[in-house]
Amino acid sequence: MKPSPEIETLIDMMSKLPGLGPRSARRAVLHLIKKRAVLLTPLAEAMRAVGETARECLNCGNIGTGDICEICAAEKRATGEICVVEDVADLWAMERAGVFGGRYHVLGGTLSALDAVGPEDLRIPRLLDRIASESVREVILALNATVDGQTTAHYIAEQVPDGVSVTSLAQGVPIGGELDYLDDGTIGAALKARKTF
Repeated sequence: MKPSPEIETLIDMMSKLPGLGPRSARRAVLHLIKKRAVLLTPLAEAMRAVGETARECLNCGNIGTGDICEICAAEKRATGEICVVEDVADLWAMERAGVFGGRYHVLGGTLSALDAVGPEDLRIPRLLDRIASESVREVILALNATVDGQTTAHYIAEQVPDGVSVTSLAQGVPIGGELDYLDDGTIGAALKARKTF
């Protein structure tokens, strides 16, 4: 016996989420149905609320509930530093760490010749406008250490006007990491980014 069409639709929709295939989606839906009052109904209400209120910040590309996100609106975050990230998830990870007090800029991806993604397909022109209009002193490139991420970082660094410092996150051995478990690229990056002890 197959589930009802409504449940099948929900399973199909859930299976489109990252990390969930058809089997995982089926298990998740069954769990939600069993915990209907505690999980399913509140989840549906939360999803409806987010669907109605969530929007991209017109300034940086973060996700919030207003046209300008809380980070861009906070005057204390106007430090003259902009941290450039690939995706909103990267911005949220940086915020979770609580180590950066400036503003962000979400590119919405990386440059990719294979996928025909150029600078105008990303928020690079908006970044350059912000550098000029917000008296930016430093651009911190916090892009992933992939070929496309590094290509994007080099492109942005070339576009940043003189007088604005361009830095990138250090790359290398993570805290608690053991050399034996690291890949060659990470070990090489760690050696190049070494500092005085």
